[in-house]
Parts: sequence; C-alpha cells; structure tokens
Amino acid sequence: MKLSSIAIAAAIILPATASAGVSRKSAPNDVILHAWSWSFNTIADNMKKIADAGYDYVQTSPAQACYVGEEGGLALFSKPGDPVKGKWYYYYQPTDWTIGNYLLGSRDDFKAMADSAMKYNVRIIVDVLPNHTAIEHNAVLPALDHAVGGHENLFHANGFKDITQWDDREECTTGKMGGLPDVNTENPDFQYYYLQYVNDLINLGARGFRYDTAKHIGLPSDPVDPKADKNNFWPVATGREGVKGLSLLMPDSLFIYGEVLQGRNVKELEYSQYIGQTASNLGHALRQVLEKRNFNATDIISYHHPASPSTLVTWVESHDTYCNQHESADLTDDQIRLGWVYLTSRAGGTPLFFSRPAGSTRDNYWGDNRVGPRGNDEFFHPEVIAANTFRHKMAGQPEAISTNGKGTVIQISRGTRGTALINLSTKATEIKMATAIPDGNYIDPVHNTHFTVADGTITAKLAPQTTYTLYSR
Repeated sequence: MKLSSIAIAAAIILPATASAGVSRKSAPNDVILHAWSWSFNTIADNMKKIADAGYDYVQTSPAQACYVGEEGGLALFSKPGDPVKGKWYYYYQPTDWTIGNYLLGSRDDFKAMADSAMKYNVRIIVDVLPNHTAIEHNAVLPALDHAVGGHENLFHANGFKDITQWDDREECTTGKMGGLPDVNTENPDFQYYYLQYVNDLINLGARGFRYDTAKHIGLPSDPVDPKADKNNFWPVATGREGVKGLSLLMPDSLFIYGEVLQGRNVKELEYSQYIGQTASNLGHALRQVLEKRNFNATDIISYHHPASPSTLVTWVESHDTYCNQHESADLTDDQIRLGWVYLTSRAGGTPLFFSRPAGSTRDNYWGDNRVGPRGNDEFFHPEVIAANTFRHKMAGQPEAISTNGKGTVIQISRGTRGTALINLSTKATEIKMATAIPDGNYIDPVHNTHFTVADGTITAKLAPQTTYTLYSR
C-alpha cells in the first residue's frame, strides 16, 4: 500500500536511540568503514583520509595466522590460468590465534596501523573468528594444538559433521559449516588461548571486534556439545566471566558485534544480551528498494530485527553479499551510495560502509584483483562524506521519514535541525513535500542545489540518483 508523504511523516516519527549497553560501546552517531582486504599498512597510509571522510571506526579483515593457499598468492579471487593465484577467504581459515598473516601484514604492521588510528582519533575493529579452523585442519600450528591439550581437543564432538538443518541449534552451533571444522569454543583451554590473542590486539590498540559466524557459537541456552560442560563462550568473550584467571581487557570500552545472520530459530534477543548484531534482513530489504528504484517497494522503515536499533550494525551490502554469489555486486556504485545516505541519515543503527575492490565494475567484480591495496574511491565520495557529517551533526535528534507519491524520493528529517533527500530515479525529479525544517531558503553543500521551504513544504528539482543534506540555521 502506498502512502502519501504527509501520511508517512505523521506515522513514522521515531526518537533517536541511545546505546542499549551490552558489549557494544559506540555513540549512536558513529559510522564504520570496512576496509575489506586492505593490508594493515594500506589502512595506516590512508588513515587521515578515513578520518577526514567522517568515519569513527575502521574494520580490518582477520588478523590471525591463517592457511597459506595457492602458494601464498595475493589475488582476491583467482581463476585457472590467472598469472597471480590466491583467494581472499584464506584469512578466514585460522591456523593459530596469533597476530599477523601473509595476506594483511605482521604484528608490527598491525601496531603501526593502530598507532596511526589513535593519531587521527579513529578506532580499530578487528574481524575475529574463533568458531572454526582452516578446512585443512592439520595445518593448525603446533602451539595451538599444545595449548588445548592435543589436536582432538580443539574441536567439538560434532565438529566434523556437516550442518544439514540450519535451524537446529545443536547442529548450527557444533557442526561443520562450509567445510570448516567447528572449534570447541567451550573448552576452557581454548578460551584462555583465544583470549590472550584478543587481549594482545587490545594492547596494540584494537577497540572493537566483529565476530564472524557468531550465530554458530552457542549461547548459554543452547544444547551443550558432548565435549563441553556449559555454553559460556559469550560471557567469557565479552568480559562477564574470566577463564583460568584471565579476563577480557577493557570490556566497557569495546565495540563488539557479531555476524548473526537472521533466519529461522536464530536467538537474536539472547545474542543481544551480549553483543551487537548485523541487521541482515534490513540490508536485503534495502537492496530490493535500490534494485526497483522505489522506496515503496518494500518496508525499510522497520529494522526487521527484534533487538534495539541502537545495538544493530546496518549495511547496504557486506563482503559476503558482494563476494558470495555476488548477491549485491550488480548494484552500481551510485545505488550503493544512495542506500548509504539513507542508512546514515537515520537515528538508529551503526552503519558500515563496505569498500569494494579498486577498479571493480559491474562486469568485473574483482577489479584490480589484489589483496592489500586500497579499495575504490567511493568511501570518500562527497555525498558519502556529507552523509557522515550529517549523521554526526544530527546526533540525538528524532527522525521522521516520508516519500513522494511515486516512491522515487525519500526524505529523512531529523527534528527541525536538518533533512536528507534521496532521489532514486535515473531522471531529474521535482519535489513538493512536507518537511519539518523551518521555512526559508537552503543550499545543499555538495551540489549547491537551491531548496525553498514555505508553509512547511519543501520544493526543488533533484538531479538523477543524487542525495542532498540540508541544515536549518
């Protein structure tokens, strides 16, 4: 059902949300850059640009020792006959929990990156993955086997059985996913060893963690693997419990969220007691809107999640939706930017911007096809910077969301302080919409487009596939 802009604006007025606690300590106006497959040195070299673009956090790819595949080639994704071999996902195959790998850099490189982040007041989030080892599990290094009392103690009893019923919590949290053997995350010896790795990252300057495959790590209420006594990984990983005299450092200062992809029998509310979560269903809905170029195509006002929006990480796309079956990769950079401005202009969530590969096109998803270099320039596009700035300036302001009659334009008003407008259409669009900002004349800082507000109605002509942010005086 289509509603008029005035009807939606009247119906959807939400207060700005504050942090709901758990182990997710960010301000409600923060934004994250996912520097996907950038090396530590590349991130350090670009830290000023990241800060100037308005990002509060930069998220790295996994930093732990990993399986060396295809003779250590540095291609993002090689095919038979390619001169450079390699796959990006080898850093998602741990062989030990120590800092540094051949794809992203050494422990010293990580420290230099963290020092650079501190200089520019940017915080580092590290992608961590205690749930599994490399597919070639015998590549696990001796120190890890020794720490857990032998190789057989590293895995769940069901750790080599493929998951067949994804909504069965016992299979989901103890079984093998995608060929990756499932680690016994409840083994106190493993928890102690893993926590040393996390604390080492914190000592070097990390201030947050993204938990890969988090929904595959059991909650206290989940079935207990035969090799475990209780499911207490999350209390230990978030600093609520210690293990063998060791506890998480700085638990009250860390931003911790998990990849809890939504589906049947996923315990989002219980996960929300420990960590922030990815709003994967919202991302899917937003991509449908972008594909159809119509904000009325499906509901994107709802966060499609039972947890508080203040605990959610939102995205237009993730590295998985881009790389795995290229679910989101057909969206143009312009469409991604339109979706980013929508998420970033809202009061809830913590938006994450995925950095696509340098040189990538809609026909060549891998672009220059190298792990290590910086992604494309979209993360500092003027409209992206403007949206990040708008989010910071609108902190604490309630939101009101409305569309024009055709659904091609959406407006996100933040109290009476400012408003953002997004034209999804590939054509120029004239608007006449109700707005909350005061009467007067406005100029968008990026495009110098003029807007007039009279009697609570905003009028202007919007360029195709363009976004605007306006501020009241």
